[in-house]
Amino acid sequence: MTITAAADGSALGNPGPAGWAWYVNDDCWRAGGWPHGTNNQGELMAVLDLFRSTAHLPDEDLHILCDSQYVINSVTKWMPGWKRKGWRKADGKPVLNVDILKDIDRELAGRKYRFEWVKGHAGHELNEAADERARAVALAYQQGVAARSGPGFPDAEPAAARRPVKEGRGGGGIPSLFEPVAPARGAAATPARSDAANQGRIEPAPPALFGSDAPDLFSELGAGELGDEAFAELPAGATPEEIVEALERELLRPDVRSDIGRTGQLLHPDFTEIGTAGRLWTRDAMMMSLEESPGGPVDLDVLSADRIGADTILLTYRSYSRAGSALRSSLWVLDGDQWRLRFHQGTPEA
Repeated sequence: MTITAAADGSALGNPGPAGWAWYVNDDCWRAGGWPHGTNNQGELMAVLDLFRSTAHLPDEDLHILCDSQYVINSVTKWMPGWKRKGWRKADGKPVLNVDILKDIDRELAGRKYRFEWVKGHAGHELNEAADERARAVALAYQQGVAARSGPGFPDAEPAAARRPVKEGRGGGGIPSLFEPVAPARGAAATPARSDAANQGRIEPAPPALFGSDAPDLFSELGAGELGDEAFAELPAGATPEEIVEALERELLRPDVRSDIGRTGQLLHPDFTEIGTAGRLWTRDAMMMSLEESPGGPVDLDVLSADRIGADTILLTYRSYSRAGSALRSSLWVLDGDQWRLRFHQGTPEA
């Protein structure tokens, strides 16, 4: 059997908001992207994810339709020479997009595949379908809304469990706010913890949950709006402090962290975090790391929510994990009519 799929990428501005997608048919496709990337990165990522999504079928031939000569030549012609030279080009300069290329190289082992060049934007059915989905993701990042990620490949490993891509993803660990944690033993008995937090313990969903037969998790939400679960315990006319707490709880849910469209709404464009290991995380690195590794559920006790300005609230709380607890602070600012997280820092407790 041969699996025939088109792989394509899109970038608005190049670099700019970027998307990627591979497409077999309307029931078998996947898409993703970044707030800032290039068209070549999108093209490469589409190929990489296609290999990963079909890794459970190593004996199947993979026929990849691609309109990028750069991608085809990188994989089929230039890669062996780059590897011999320590991933450097003939002029001695480092190879661009090297981390994605290295991941592709690993995925090629033991696979049967062939690339076919197709002319882009020329009416090729599969290529047009992949291009449409990649561009939709890039537009979603540009507009700050969620985009559909597709049903994925039947029986494929869930995306959140796959090896993350280092390129543009903030390699070097999981951000402190999103460590793979669960409530500590006995934590459920803590009076200050609300039922809303407990209801939020939702494991990351496999790509099939976001297929063509189901709405995107946040497709019907406008800027600044929350899902019903987040507002479950908020009274009418909730205070800014109550809204910020609800947003923080939403951001700690794995299903939200893995939805890069929603994290893009919750995180301020200038967001930074100082991780527990001392690393400085930017918004782009955070969002892309979370999409691949959303971690587990997090429980929390709010210590205080202090108004430190007309449009600024400092939320401090204790989070609970398998390893213990941590003290955390989040700075939320009002951006237009939407509260967004501007800064976060966490310190593990002894």
